[in-house]
Amino acid sequence: MSAITRCRSRLCSIISKKKYRFSSTVSAESPKESIISSSSILGDHPPPPPQSGPTPAAEGEKNSWSFLKYGLIAALTGGVATAGYTTYAYSLNEVEQKTKAFRASANYTIEDDASSFDRFQAHLRAAAMTVPAKLVDIYIDLRRLTEEQVRSYTEPTSDKLLPDLHPLEQHVFTLVLDLNETLIHSDWKRERGWVTFKRPGVDDFLEHLAQYYEIVLYSDQQNVYVDPVMERLDPKHCIRYRLSRGDTRYVDGKHYRDLSKLNRDPAKVLYISGHALESSLQTENSVPIKSWKGEAEDTALLDLIPFLEYVAKHRPADIRTVLASYQGRDIAKEFIERSKEHQKRMQEQNQKGRLWRR
Repeated sequence: MSAITRCRSRLCSIISKKKYRFSSTVSAESPKESIISSSSILGDHPPPPPQSGPTPAAEGEKNSWSFLKYGLIAALTGGVATAGYTTYAYSLNEVEQKTKAFRASANYTIEDDASSFDRFQAHLRAAAMTVPAKLVDIYIDLRRLTEEQVRSYTEPTSDKLLPDLHPLEQHVFTLVLDLNETLIHSDWKRERGWVTFKRPGVDDFLEHLAQYYEIVLYSDQQNVYVDPVMERLDPKHCIRYRLSRGDTRYVDGKHYRDLSKLNRDPAKVLYISGHALESSLQTENSVPIKSWKGEAEDTALLDLIPFLEYVAKHRPADIRTVLASYQGRDIAKEFIERSKEHQKRMQEQNQKGRLWRR
């Protein structure tokens, strides 16, 4: 009996060991699953909703906004391009004339006896034309304001830069003089800074010709520079009027003297400058002179006195015709040569007359 009892107990121990080994193996090899705690199931908060893509309504709203945005950008770009081309191709007066009928269409009036359909059509047309017409009006106003501002910088300050000539001086010619490298020369060096020099003969030139001419200074420098220089250059006030940068015309980055704004007869205006042909809009009135760079032996101003005195005394009908005959030549030297030839011809005629009388 003891042997049977021992076998039984041994068999039970073996079975219990195998059962434990089997359960541990299964639990080790079973797939792991996510565990949801009981608090999350039993709590008050609902589970998070499942994620999903945008609804069709949201997609449609987004597309509509994109279409509107790009449409506005395209409209603004087209409007700016049109305004730019119009500004380049047409003047302000031309734009006003060409758009006059279009702008008037926005103010369409409806007759009292018009039918309901005509009234509706008129209202619809006016509504469709109001915004473009108002945009054109805004463009015209902005362009007019801009051109007025630009004109204040590029155009002379007045259409009459000089006061009316006295009735007793209607026969007097006007002599317009440039400043830099014509009457003076400014030089800068590190050890002394800026120094301004008077051209040789400038005092005699001004004092002598002031008897015959109305002398005007016309410079492209600012008043703050011109006035102090002229106070020392012309203490006797031989120069009647001074014109500076604000009285010039600004074209392509350069200030030009506009002699047509002087309020003087252009047939009686002479402009003397070391850069006459490059600084005046009326080259037919220009008397070119050598630009002065500080040479001590310069006599260009004094050499011009005989010619200018002759013009003032003989008063040609149109000085532009006289200057055209000197084109491309040194006027001072050419005048001396012509004077000599004239005197020679006069002497020959006098001698022939004397021989005939004998």
